[in-house]
Amino acid sequence: MSKYHIEQDISLCIGCLACEAACKDKNSVPEGAFYCKMIQVGPRTVRNIPVIDHVYMACFHCEKPWCVDACPTGAMQKRSKDGIVFVDPDLCVGCKACMKACPWGVPQWNASTGKVGKCDMCMDRIDQGLQPACVTKCTTGSIKFMTPQASSEKRRRDFAEEMLKRG
Repeated sequence: MSKYHIEQDISLCIGCLACEAACKDKNSVPEGAFYCKMIQVGPRTVRNIPVIDHVYMACFHCEKPWCVDACPTGAMQKRSKDGIVFVDPDLCVGCKACMKACPWGVPQWNASTGKVGKCDMCMDRIDQGLQPACVTKCTTGSIKFMTPQASSEKRRRDFAEEMLKRG
């Protein structure tokens, strides 16, 4: 399991796409590709008001990543110290095997480099004690960078608070 987790509070997200823009800028992600993406869900009607949710999607940094297993050159790797899955561009030959292996379509093709790229949680920033670019630019604080333990504790606490409100 990854040592880190990016969690979203959908109720806070306004769909501004600042996370996508920050990621694209920081990682020089080409047009048409996304290392993180806000998926629009809806509209749906709540009390006669149309509501659209935006769901943050990025790499799940799987326990046993299929993309890593599929990579014939070892370019797709998983860091042992924290479980972050990343691409070593020096080893990538652009065969796209990782793209075919990932059931969520996380690895993205970069036509200008002829290589694959993906979310690596801004591991260079993490190594400096900073948070991922997408998290730092989120205008409403709807996406948070935390440990899976902290995420689980937050979910339990939020659920308990909600149950108390309901009586």
